[in-house]
Amino acid sequence: MSRRTTAIAAALSLLALGSPLVIANANPLADKYFNQGFKKYLVGNYQGAIADWSRVIEINPQNVDAYYNRGSAKNDLGDYQGAIADYTKAIEIDPQYASAYSNRGIAGMQLEDYQGAFADYSKAIQLEPQDAGNYYNFGVAKMQLKDYQGAIADFSKAIQLDPQYDNAYNNRGFSKGVGFQDSDGACHDFKKAASLGHQYRINWLNSKEGAWCRNMR
Repeated sequence: MSRRTTAIAAALSLLALGSPLVIANANPLADKYFNQGFKKYLVGNYQGAIADWSRVIEINPQNVDAYYNRGSAKNDLGDYQGAIADYTKAIEIDPQYASAYSNRGIAGMQLEDYQGAFADYSKAIQLEPQDAGNYYNFGVAKMQLKDYQGAIADFSKAIQLDPQYDNAYNNRGFSKGVGFQDSDGACHDFKKAASLGHQYRINWLNSKEGAWCRNMR
């Protein structure tokens, strides 16, 4: 599996989740624990996944993907410091690991380390400038800090790279509506997001400013 970032928004599209897990190894015993961890992660058994990936690291302390995946599981458990430590170790082993920078930025945002998070997002974009997810993550971070102009620019870049990126349309619409009272622009983006499978911004559509959006063609 590639390391391409595929950030997914939570229900309110304000929290970007991480990249896909990596599922490849070379050592047979490490493979066993690695794949066990992957299966446990998929069913929400994050503690079990962490235990398995820790065994992989005991076998091979240089297994960059085990650190990366363990960091993702820790992030899902709310252990952001632990996640950052694992992503940092992955980056030490492979300084070109773009997804590790992006996910470390996500964890950093949870700890309000905005300077560190922005540096990580910038590095991820530098390493993978054609990855729409990296721009999306940066846009989410800027939106959380109410830098709506910057967020719109990043979401627009994500859409340029991936015209089917429904979350990017959705969040760009939110940024237009809340940041600039651009109801027309917001509604067009929400409509586009909905056509790609994303739910409308319910709160916005139910507001006075967004009520007419429901009938817009």
